[in-house]
Amino acid sequence: MVFFYRVARASEYLAITGFKIKDIKLAKKAWILPGQSCTVFDISPVNYTFEVQAMSAEKLPFILPAVFTIGPRVDAPDNDNSLLKYARLISPHDKLSHHVKELVQGVIEGETRVLAASMTMEEIFKGTKSFKEEVFEKVQLELNQFGLLIYNANVKQLVDVQGHEYFSYLGQKTQQEAANQAKVDVSEARMKGEIGSKKRDGQTLQNAAKIDAETKIYKTNREGEGKKEEMRVRAEVKVYENEREAEVAEANAELAKKKAGWEREAEVAKVESAKAVAIREAELQMEVERRNALRETEKLKAQQLSKAIVDYEMKVQEANWGLYKKQKAAEALLYEQQKIADGQKAIAEATLFARRQEADGELYAKRKEAEGLVSLAEAQGTYLSTLLGALGGNYAALRDYLMINKGMYQDIAKINANAIQGLQPKISVWTSNDGEKGEGGAMKEFAGVYRMLPPLFKTVHEQTGMIPPTWMGTLPESSTD
Repeated sequence: MVFFYRVARASEYLAITGFKIKDIKLAKKAWILPGQSCTVFDISPVNYTFEVQAMSAEKLPFILPAVFTIGPRVDAPDNDNSLLKYARLISPHDKLSHHVKELVQGVIEGETRVLAASMTMEEIFKGTKSFKEEVFEKVQLELNQFGLLIYNANVKQLVDVQGHEYFSYLGQKTQQEAANQAKVDVSEARMKGEIGSKKRDGQTLQNAAKIDAETKIYKTNREGEGKKEEMRVRAEVKVYENEREAEVAEANAELAKKKAGWEREAEVAKVESAKAVAIREAELQMEVERRNALRETEKLKAQQLSKAIVDYEMKVQEANWGLYKKQKAAEALLYEQQKIADGQKAIAEATLFARRQEADGELYAKRKEAEGLVSLAEAQGTYLSTLLGALGGNYAALRDYLMINKGMYQDIAKINANAIQGLQPKISVWTSNDGEKGEGGAMKEFAGVYRMLPPLFKTVHEQTGMIPPTWMGTLPESSTD
């Protein structure tokens, strides 16, 4: 027997059925026993977006875009069983499946179309709020049987069906009427301004005559109203008496209809009672025959079962003997393969030992080579420390010594000589010092600078081909080395 403990998340419930459960057990956590089935369902609300196509009483189609947030009712009273209804609905499906969406969509579309068909387009358009509320109430009544609740519903503005632009034309009509009304208002204001002054003049003359005429008319009206009121009261009394007589006649007719219906129902009940007795007798006879057939069937089953048991035991013995022979052959084959594997294992272990010894030898050689390099480095360090101490800590002197000792200067000279070999460079050397000693002062320094210019111009001309300008001097036609 296998037991396991199941826990649902915050937005989930466990629906448990099976052993020791009469219908469905809902829980947040529970032990699941053998013979029980557990399904986890989510109770978080889901948004459903629809575009319901409906038709008004005038056969005008329109589209009602709507977004409904629908989920199971979790705050219902204990006797409501909303979660049980939702569990039965969602158990074979996922809450986002087409089954649930089509169910909700069918309810919403059906109620919206029925309600829209009983209203004109003007009533729907003017009473949009009441129309939406009535749709929500009727949809909620249908969803109660599935344990669902509308948490939020948002119905957008009504939209025309393609090819039936009622709302667009209605908007154009409203705009045109407003424009026309504005034109009428302007014309009326202009008219009032023009006739206002003339009207005031005529009212003075009209009022006097009007008062005399109204006095006579008032007297005549009062006399006529008295006579009309008397006739009206007589007519109302006569109408009331006729209505009462009609109601009495209608009540008598309704009573006669009900008596006839009751008599018909009584006759039908008698016939149904007689037929029910006959049906019950036939059912009892069928039950007797069925039980007789079951008894004969059980007898035949017992005979066939005893024969089958004997055949089964014989075949089991034969099968056990064949299984024993195969088992012994398999054990022999397994023993042979095990011996072969033991030999291969010994060969592998010997090969591994040889390779391990070879690797240890290589490791030892590498280790000795590394120790030699460390010793050489330590000796060189001691050598350099001794030289640096002998030179008084002068790193430049130590460097020069090492470069001389290693022959680096000779290598540099050889590399430079090889680099300029075959180039045949022209090298000019001049100096401003003529080697004479004595007094000269400022003129002596000026003369030295002047003597330095000709060789400088010559060198620039030989190396670049450029000739100095005439104001700086000219080069001689020929020069001596």
